[in-house]
Amino acid sequence: MAVFTFEDQTTSPIAPATLYQALVKDADNIVPKAVDSFKSVEIVEGNGGPGTIKKISFLEDGETKFVLHKIETIDEANLGYSYSIVGGAALPDTAEKITIDTKISDGPNGGSLIKLSISYHSKGDAPPNEDELKAGKAKSDALFKVIEAYLLANA
Repeated sequence: MAVFTFEDQTTSPIAPATLYQALVKDADNIVPKAVDSFKSVEIVEGNGGPGTIKKISFLEDGETKFVLHKIETIDEANLGYSYSIVGGAALPDTAEKITIDTKISDGPNGGSLIKLSISYHSKGDAPPNEDELKAGKAKSDALFKVIEAYLLANA
């Protein structure tokens, strides 16, 4: 297995503690409300802490699909969170898992700076498919913007 790591960052007008609360602690309730295509979030293993596996069901192209997220770490004191995509529709056939490490800190004008480190754990040594990476990033960015808009509208 080879690991390919990519870094990304974005900003948000939402304060760090509020954004962390929404994206990490309240996500199971907020995401289905904010994103029409998300149908449910259920814990299939664990108690909500590290090691927990969540099944997230959503509608895509008229078909119900799911993704399995495994919580790796929760660092509330430093506004950090890490999870892996370990199964389902969002995991390409060439990947063992995809781990996303997130750190939220103070950003411009009272908002947040969100730093992401994405580690693609491939099956074998083949690098990830560029088109799959671009599509995954576009979906992730769109999801974040919808959640951000929901938080701003319900502040």
